[in-house]
Amino acid sequence: MIKIFETFGGYVEINEPRKGCWINVTNPSSNEIKKLTDQFGLPDDIIIDILDQDERPRVESDDGWSLIILRIPVESRNNGVPFQTVPLGIFIADNFTVTLCLQDNEVLPMGQPSPFREQYQQITDSINFILRLFLRSGNLYLRYLKQINHMTSLIEQDLEKSIKNKELNKLLKMEKCLVYFITSIKANEIVLAKLRKSKQITTEINEDLLEDAFIENKQALEMAQIYSDIQAGMMDAFASVISNNLNVVMKQLTLISIILMIPTLIASLFGMNVPNFMENAAWAMPAILMGSLLLSFLGVLLFRKRQWF
Repeated sequence: MIKIFETFGGYVEINEPRKGCWINVTNPSSNEIKKLTDQFGLPDDIIIDILDQDERPRVESDDGWSLIILRIPVESRNNGVPFQTVPLGIFIADNFTVTLCLQDNEVLPMGQPSPFREQYQQITDSINFILRLFLRSGNLYLRYLKQINHMTSLIEQDLEKSIKNKELNKLLKMEKCLVYFITSIKANEIVLAKLRKSKQITTEINEDLLEDAFIENKQALEMAQIYSDIQAGMMDAFASVISNNLNVVMKQLTLISIILMIPTLIASLFGMNVPNFMENAAWAMPAILMGSLLLSFLGVLLFRKRQWF
């Protein structure tokens, strides 16, 4: 989908591009990709790079245009992984700026794409617009990290009583999300540092905005690393817990087998086709049953005394 806005405010949508406009593209079709190359003059290799799921953040410049790629978090339900990261490309030309992403996201949603808190603010500064995208992506990383932490807490409650690997696999997928986040945030920080030192930037950078973007990304990185360290230790601990829970179940089943073996042994002895003193006694059957139950009961008391049950 392609939407064209008059400025970076993202409030005034126009039908045709004009000087200083902003073009927001999400999950483009083959016809839209052809339109980007033919009408707007985007190089084919640039579009392919941005639409590559594994493209790394970087800054690239050439005569008449600049390219900045950062990685942003998105929701994903593929293979049970709740979140992942995708590249967001910002192509800056002399007459327009294009933002291109592989899928819909919350950094620049198609419905309300403005990155500004102030309503109806029209700004034409592309560099500070990019800094706001970094700031917004940092905020989104923090929000998703809190959701991951909440999901992890719910998994912990199930793991304490579990003897299966299902919950442990869920925890492993949470760890995978954190690895995605840590790798992407580190790469975004490198791009931010390059923007600060870049000689290609001729407009004045809002230092407060740049500092806020650094702080948000650093905080997101630290939180992701803390959660990752906690989960790494937690997975080792809960792997031992699952093994211990399984041992407890096996012990209980073994004790039950021993208790059931007592009446089976007595019935086997008296059921043998050999003479004994109770063949003709009318009370033999009830006596054997009562003896079996009594010995089984004593066995249960013995196990309870030793706290095996």
